[in-house]
Amino acid sequence: MNALIITLLVAALSSQTAPVGAIESNLRETVRYLTEEIGERGYRDVGKLDKAANYIDQKLRSYGYDVKRQAFPFQGKTYYNIIAQSKGTNPVKEEILIIGAHYDTVAGTPGADDNASGVAGLLELARLAAEKPLPRTVRFVAFSLEEPPAFGTESMGSHVYAKSLSEEGVKVRGMISLEMVGFFCDSKDCQGYPFSCIGWFYPDKGEYIALVGNRHSKTFTKELKKAFSAVSSVPLETLNAPSFVTGVDFSDHRNLWKFGFPAVMATDTSFYRNPHYHRETDTAGTLDYRKTAELVTGLAEALRGL
Repeated sequence: MNALIITLLVAALSSQTAPVGAIESNLRETVRYLTEEIGERGYRDVGKLDKAANYIDQKLRSYGYDVKRQAFPFQGKTYYNIIAQSKGTNPVKEEILIIGAHYDTVAGTPGADDNASGVAGLLELARLAAEKPLPRTVRFVAFSLEEPPAFGTESMGSHVYAKSLSEEGVKVRGMISLEMVGFFCDSKDCQGYPFSCIGWFYPDKGEYIALVGNRHSKTFTKELKKAFSAVSSVPLETLNAPSFVTGVDFSDHRNLWKFGFPAVMATDTSFYRNPHYHRETDTAGTLDYRKTAELVTGLAEALRGL
């Protein structure tokens, strides 16, 4: 009897950890390919951006998706958002969810955390949704031109996409921007904040993921945290703040805000934690793939509750 119980326990544990292990492996491979096979993916090197776009496109197609490309111009060249949709199983839930991540980098960095980690997370969420469709329709969008000099302009890929959503009258439940989700630190005071007083209310170690939204997105932020915390033990902190707080709008979710859609950024807090931000040292070996895999696993389940 004891042997049987032990066998069942081992089997149960294996069934829980194996998916996380597979996700971890896939995350690692995507980050490796984007950072080492392609490398820097700046706006000037359209060839490398196209190679990254093709990789994302092919991955999504391999999961069974019909993939669309949204082309847009910048400084005489053409760039692409890559879009795939998982049809929801519940027709009553008309509002869609959007998972976004940018695949470009600034010059001089391979961009492992910023933002190959986000792209890898997006691809895994898309793969899991293809295997087990979600109640609500979800669009997976890989954006180009998040980084300067397009940042903050209407030439950002996410601005182009958000504008098209508004023009088409698409109903959006909420958008999650995966922006740097792979770097963690566990030493005292390794976690920074825009104002020292904020640190009074948040951890001094970078062992959590932050959900960052504006005031309009407060309800969506709260509901996402509730759904996530019900299925995952990954520490999650939330902040809904105005844009004058440095960093709260430093990703693609900012453009969903502009068009009135609720949106949050899921992040390891970028330069408030990661010393490799926008540097050549932002390499694949600096990331914690197990923790990112646990985040992805939690998000995949949380999406079912939204």
